[in-house]
Amino acid sequence: MKKLLIIRHAKATHESGYVDFERPLKQSGMQDALLMANILKDRLSVPEIMITSPALRTLTTANIFTEHLHLPAANTDKRIYEASERTLVNVVNSLPAEYDFIGLVGHNPGISELLYYLTGQLRDVPTCAVALISFDNDEWASISNEDGHLTFFDSPKG
Repeated sequence: MKKLLIIRHAKATHESGYVDFERPLKQSGMQDALLMANILKDRLSVPEIMITSPALRTLTTANIFTEHLHLPAANTDKRIYEASERTLVNVVNSLPAEYDFIGLVGHNPGISELLYYLTGQLRDVPTCAVALISFDNDEWASISNEDGHLTFFDSPKG
């Protein structure tokens, strides 16, 4: 059985002077990421690895999670940045087979669309929300529409 933890990046600045790819997290975003990492540590099992968009805000979010959860540094996948639902499904289908529980840090609207596609659950996915999806499938490559079961959902907004 495979499990996927999807995480929307924490709150980033919208100040001018930054190109989108290089927008840093706000202080409140860093605090939210730490809060959500604590919730995962206390209530759920921890992913084996994390994969993230290489954009600064997602990479920083992933780094907070990996450091706090004592995971190896997150792997980056440039396909996740500004990804459509279809692209994110392709990312999921190409996840490394040797891992059964993977965390994926990305952006909206793609993260919300992926959650809906995989589970049929339409949710508001605020910044730093986490969603744990369980699959009956034993292979990432075979995961498709509504194969997943949303087993946990939370965000800093509660």
